[in-house]
Amino acid sequence: MKKEEPTYRKFDSLNDFHRALGLPKPLHPMISMINLDDVNVIVDELPEMMVLNYYKIAYKTNIASQVKYGQNQYDFSEGGLIFTAPNQLFESPDEVKKSGYVLLIHPDFLLSYPLAKKIKDYGYFSYSANEALHLSDKEKTVILSIFDIILDELNSRIDDFSQDVIISQVELLLNYCNRFYKRQFITRKAVNNSLLDKLEGILDDYFNNEKTSTHGIPTVQYLAELVNLSPSYLSDMLRSLTGQNAQQHIHHKLIEKAKELLSTTDLSISEIAYQLGFEHPQSFSKLFKTKTKLSPVDFRHSFN
Repeated sequence: MKKEEPTYRKFDSLNDFHRALGLPKPLHPMISMINLDDVNVIVDELPEMMVLNYYKIAYKTNIASQVKYGQNQYDFSEGGLIFTAPNQLFESPDEVKKSGYVLLIHPDFLLSYPLAKKIKDYGYFSYSANEALHLSDKEKTVILSIFDIILDELNSRIDDFSQDVIISQVELLLNYCNRFYKRQFITRKAVNNSLLDKLEGILDDYFNNEKTSTHGIPTVQYLAELVNLSPSYLSDMLRSLTGQNAQQHIHHKLIEKAKELLSTTDLSISEIAYQLGFEHPQSFSKLFKTKTKLSPVDFRHSFN
């Protein structure tokens, strides 16, 4: 039986989204700040899922945290931030159950500014909702002060400098969020180290039981699903712990297994390549040399 896909509604304009939430039209057609206390709509009237054609940065006061290690709680409780990129599905009912603010930015608002390209480098726009940024009291004050500046700019004036001022504040907000996420990885270090141990076990089992020969090289998506994280969050978490993103971590484990096979077996280079999940031995040799500065043949000769 085919699994039913959740119904969703796509909003191309900020005005349509405001109308769906029972709000007056936005003060600017391409950027809007919504106070969730002003939302005036019945939850059941909204679609199960929504897709927006713009960036959404939502601050909510009562985001629950599930991150614990032993008896210790590793997140702050002064609300949190959730980030959504254009054309990304998200659940709509939560929008009207929580107090807070939602900043909406149409990609066209950023055109001709460096942020139009740079915003794609902020990986947390690809995080899942359960990977929200949990804020301390001081961090909350910083975020809300930037929101206040943007809101004041929208309410009091629209002139030749408005867009420059607002975009500079958006970029400041995103840079602070980079800093605060870095802090969150540190405060969750014990939990994340436990996840790292789990990942090591998964990869060791994968390579040692020759799953690569039948299933290919494990992907970041595969690992992320096994530990219930988004691929972007997994990569950023690993980078904070090991200095390597998820793809680099997989390659490191693969090369270590290749070194073991080259030094302890008589398998040919091609046989090792196929066993490790490569379709073409040349691809294996290229990756091995990139990572070790030696070809597989030269590495094997160094043991003779």
